[in-house]
Amino acid sequence: MSFTANWHTLLEELDDLPESATLITPLSHQRFRITDVQDARVIIQFEDNDETRPLQRDQFGTLYRRIEDASGGFNLDRFPPDADPYPAVWSVHPQFEVDEDAGVITQSEVATATQVMGVEQGPTDEDRTEPDGLAVYSDALLLIDALERHDVTTLAELETDALVNLYTLLSDVQRDANDFRKEIADVLLARLHHDRPVSGQYGSVQRTSRRNRSLKDDAEVLECLENAGIDRERVLSVDRSKVDEALEVTTLSESDVYELEESEYVRKAEVDEDVKESRLQGLKDRLAASEDDEANQLRAEIEELEQRIDDLTSFRTGAEMEG
Repeated sequence: MSFTANWHTLLEELDDLPESATLITPLSHQRFRITDVQDARVIIQFEDNDETRPLQRDQFGTLYRRIEDASGGFNLDRFPPDADPYPAVWSVHPQFEVDEDAGVITQSEVATATQVMGVEQGPTDEDRTEPDGLAVYSDALLLIDALERHDVTTLAELETDALVNLYTLLSDVQRDANDFRKEIADVLLARLHHDRPVSGQYGSVQRTSRRNRSLKDDAEVLECLENAGIDRERVLSVDRSKVDEALEVTTLSESDVYELEESEYVRKAEVDEDVKESRLQGLKDRLAASEDDEANQLRAEIEELEQRIDDLTSFRTGAEMEG
């Protein structure tokens, strides 16, 4: 199909968009709307600063030819910053798709999922909002997205960068979840009794106790044991901290007094929070707008995650549970 035929198909798709439909640029994630569709150009308006900009047909033609000539799609990184809206608009065409993960825009012989990012609606009582300041929510959302995009049943076949991303996100979720779990435990502790487990949808919790021991002063312990007929030699042992102090003032090496065994492991070195935030915002915007089966499934999983968080952070008495 020629550019002219594809161009008119695109214009028809743009004409059919509701006025509140929102698109998002793939690189800078700027939100904009289509305000006018003409044969020679498309007029857009950015939401953050109300800037209006014409997108010329000739530029769409240039992009079309580059997509056709590129093997595996045209690289989004080759776009200048002010050209970021063009691939977003092209993606409204049923046979053009922006793949942010691969960083390309491609053309397909068959219809692809709609790339319209959102339709603005008035707020309702049922609108869901992200828990403010809850790190585990954002990291869990990114982890769910990564798990959806990779076949984790065959880890050995994944690229190294995919494994690094998964490991980093799992580490962050584990840390965030453990911190949040401790905060919840502190609140629950005041509400639970030793003989009354409280159940929720996913399990139950019960107050319990743990005994920690620490020895009294050495002289007091030794005197107490000797008075009970226990020879002090039976309870004296090597103190590791004192051994380390001794090593510092002698010519002995670690291997002289320690059995040494080295093991290798993976440790998270750093986290690029800017990249995570950018990816997270793009994911939220796509989920808020898309109505395809995959997005609906992921949205349902996110809602289930929110429900779990809500269940854990709310408290119901035993009487309410039974009623």
